[in-house]
Amino acid sequence: MTQSERRTFLVQKLLCEHSQYRDLHIPSGEAEQKKLLRSLMNVRPPRHIGEDFLTVQDAYLQEETARKGVTDISDLTPAAQGIYLWQGDITTLKCGAIVNAANSGMTGCYAPCHGCIDNAIHTFAGVQLRQKCAEIMALQGHGEPTGQAKITPAYNLPCDFVLHTVGPIVRGNVTENDCELLASCYRSCLELAQENGIKSVAFCCISTGEFHFPNDEAAKIAVDAVRKHKGNTEVIFNVFKDVDYKIYRKLLG
Repeated sequence: MTQSERRTFLVQKLLCEHSQYRDLHIPSGEAEQKKLLRSLMNVRPPRHIGEDFLTVQDAYLQEETARKGVTDISDLTPAAQGIYLWQGDITTLKCGAIVNAANSGMTGCYAPCHGCIDNAIHTFAGVQLRQKCAEIMALQGHGEPTGQAKITPAYNLPCDFVLHTVGPIVRGNVTENDCELLASCYRSCLELAQENGIKSVAFCCISTGEFHFPNDEAAKIAVDAVRKHKGNTEVIFNVFKDVDYKIYRKLLG
């Protein structure tokens, strides 16, 4: 199958899951098809799907990531001892684990094509990630507390694992409790990585997007927590925005 054929197959399979969508016209343009596929994956609840879908989906997603270009931690230059700063798409990073800034439901972002990192990670990992997260949460029996972390396979991402953590939501002024909970996110992820023998972890800018933690304060907490708790784990601070790159560049010297 070509990528176009895979994409059409996947869209048709997902449309057939919904009786109201079965007669929906599939657009001819590549960009529109990609948007529709991502939207259908984003809104799909965690549930079983056939191996035929997964086989095609896995091939499609891995090819899409390869076309974007994969960055290996071994190709990065340290900004400090065992610490890296890298600006780019975290879903293209090959390392031990990447960190997902999740919500307390832990099964990903359901808003079609939303720009958050939770949406991107679940999209390019594949539908298996949401299913796995749902299984973990069903066993837990309650929402994920802020500041803790869970581990899952990365499925179609180039990293080995995903560490999911829920950062604090800032409402108004940043409180001491907000700061403590954010530091706990970094500490929990590093402890989970060490327990599972993961040698490298890439952190996104936890809580700075939809959760409104000020970027500069969040970065200071992140760098301090990592320096205190990283042990022998290599850490990548992954940033996407120029403003965050400048903040971390200054903090790391």
